[in-house]
Amino acid sequence: MILIAGLGNPGKEYENTRHNAGFLVLDTLAQKLGADLSERKHRALCGKAVIGGQKVILLKPQTYMNSSGESIRAAADYYKVPPEDILVVYDDISLAPGQLRIRAKGSAGGHNGIKSIIAHLGTQEFPRVKVGIGEKPPRMDLADYVLGHFSSGEKKIMEEAAKEAADAICEIVNVGIEQAMNDHNRRKEEQK
Repeated sequence: MILIAGLGNPGKEYENTRHNAGFLVLDTLAQKLGADLSERKHRALCGKAVIGGQKVILLKPQTYMNSSGESIRAAADYYKVPPEDILVVYDDISLAPGQLRIRAKGSAGGHNGIKSIIAHLGTQEFPRVKVGIGEKPPRMDLADYVLGHFSSGEKKIMEEAAKEAADAICEIVNVGIEQAMNDHNRRKEEQK
């Protein structure tokens, strides 16, 4: 079983904010798979689906971003999923809006949601899909930026990125992270 967690903040006031890119991808993936994400369990909204014969748990932690690890650890313990089978999807300010970067493991890179997951799992050895939200403007507070909403132009880019990220997740489950990294990381590099 694979646990796929999209990070974000719960509540109406955070809907469609940059920090909720992980939620956007999970919602897009759930729609693609015909999964229902309304079950409340493990301090998250959960759903079950199948990707290429593989059972997956879809998880949107409702703990707020900085405590994402609490929910993910609870779900991982319940379903007995090891860290290498926990795929985390989240926003990244070091990537252009809509750009994807797939990694098999890595540091938190200053992302508080990832810091929480590393602290609760006791490892940084879990795969992730980063979705670019663009750099914050100079002199703007980082929290204000990531909790801000996308412009209408960015919104369209992010919807396309969510579809590509959902495809990339299916590819990771079906054929492995190396192939998905080759296909999706390179494609964005070539577009520069």
